[in-house]
Parts: sequence; structure tokens; C-alpha cells
Amino acid sequence: MIVLKAENITKIYGDKRGGTSVKALEKFDISIAKGEFVGVMGPSGSGKTTLLNILATIDTPSSGELMINDTNLTRLSEKQMAMFRRKELGFIFQDFNLLDSLSIKENIILPLVLDKVKHEEIEQKMTAMSEILNIGEILDKRPYQVSGGQQQRAACARALIHNPSIILADEPTGNLDSKASQDVMEALRALNEQKSATIMMVTHDPFAASFCQRIVMIRDGRYFQELVRGGNRHVFLKEILDSLSMLGGNYNDLP
Repeated sequence: MIVLKAENITKIYGDKRGGTSVKALEKFDISIAKGEFVGVMGPSGSGKTTLLNILATIDTPSSGELMINDTNLTRLSEKQMAMFRRKELGFIFQDFNLLDSLSIKENIILPLVLDKVKHEEIEQKMTAMSEILNIGEILDKRPYQVSGGQQQRAACARALIHNPSIILADEPTGNLDSKASQDVMEALRALNEQKSATIMMVTHDPFAASFCQRIVMIRDGRYFQELVRGGNRHVFLKEILDSLSMLGGNYNDLP
């Protein structure tokens, strides 16, 4: 079953009256099946952030179509789009985006509270999430009282607790050290394998990308290459590094 399908996505920024314009994406296609863990990689300026923003319905394409669960998002009104985003999409951000005024648990269950889910169901889902992500001991703490890795695992729980059709992750390890990065990627893999979570992650980090099942490479706003992982993650990491060297661009900031 295809959860997300984007066809001929083109995005042009600039003056519509004929002035300077920039084509950030050009006829880009991507599809993601239910239960897949897909990464998107490319040099700075390649268009991957624009692609993520369009798939997240934060931005709109200049042309092309975006389907999620057979709903054509390019045809929804702003109100319909806002409701769809809240119900069907889960988000994980580089900066965690947790509210310091709430406990970790309150941050995680916030989507369910907004949807007026029954208390018993909230507690059941919270228990399941805390076990998978190993965050039971920090639920009563505030975000500023825990580590960055723990905050990001809490953000992972919040992204999935309302059972979205797909989770969109934007550089989830970008602000973490190597140990915390591994913990977060192990958490995402656990959500993918144990909860069949469908995940699309944009990342610069080849180590983080090696946890994905498939990597889509993008260059100059166009599809460049696709890598599919076999059984060995370490072999896949080497394939990613080799592909990045072919891809070009500035990767001096890689971990």
C-alpha cells in the first residue's frame, strides 16, 4: 500500500512578474509504502528541505500532485489542509519543539488531549510508547531537565502517539552527539519495526541514514540516485558514503 506519492513536483521561488526566479525542485517524484523507513539526502541547496516542506504541507508546489492515503493535498482548502496535517502527519524536528511549561508526558500526549481522546486510551498509548522508546523514567520531568537525546526520543513518541499515516523527520540528529544520535536512530528503527511506522527522514548524516531501508539522493532539485539496504547496516553505510562522494557538494560538516 502506497502511503505517500508525489509526482512531477516542481517548486519555483521568485518574482511571478518575470523577475529573478529559482527552481528549487524540478519534476521530482517519490513514493513511500506503508511501513517503509526512507531517507532523503543531498548537498546543501539540493532541494531536500523544500521537498520536505512540500510533503509536510508547510509549502505548496508550483506544479505537480501530492497524494497521501489517496487524498490529493493540492486540492484541499487551507482549513481542510490544517485538519489533515493534524490527523495524518507526525513531525520530528531538529530542535525538538517541546514545551518547557509541560512535563515530558504532557508534551507527548498533547495531540491526544487536543483530540479529546479518553483518559484510558491515552494511558494505554503512553505506556506502549514509553516502553518502546525507553523514556519511562523521564515522563514527569520538564524538557530542560533531560538530555537532548531524551528530548528527541520524547519528540518521536509525540510524533507517533496519534497514529499518523507518516512521520516526517527533519535532521532529527542534527543537534545531538554521536551517542545520543545512535539512541534516537535506534528509537526510530524500533518505531518502524514494532509499530510499522512509516517514516521519511531528511538528513545530512550518513550514520543516521544507514538506519533507513532506502535512501533517495537529490541533486539540483532532481532525483539523482536510490540506494536500498541489504541485511548489513555497516555495508549500507559504506554505500551511502560512496554515493555521497559521487553526489558532490560540500559535506565537510558531516559528523
